[in-house]
Amino acid sequence: MQIEHIPAHHRFIVRLPEGDAVLTYRVSATGGWDIRSTFVPLPARSRGIGGALVQAALVHARAEGRRVVPTCWFVGTWVAEHPEFRDVLTTED
Repeated sequence: MQIEHIPAHHRFIVRLPEGDAVLTYRVSATGGWDIRSTFVPLPARSRGIGGALVQAALVHARAEGRRVVPTCWFVGTWVAEHPEFRDVLTTED
């Protein structure tokens, strides 16, 4: 699975035969990211694609020293199962 980061559009994308899976974020005034949504087309769900998008975004944010607000419920759920990424999250925008 190839995940593409498109910074100009504030998103990470996986192009699938079923349609694009997309994670979108907003950049705050402090340079942090507020992950707003994670979407995977219904026929492609339950294959780990959403988790792969979240992981790619969090790895990228960590590498750039950014903090992430997990507005998207899926991000919070995923991090609860992957506590090694808790250090990237924040509640402040």
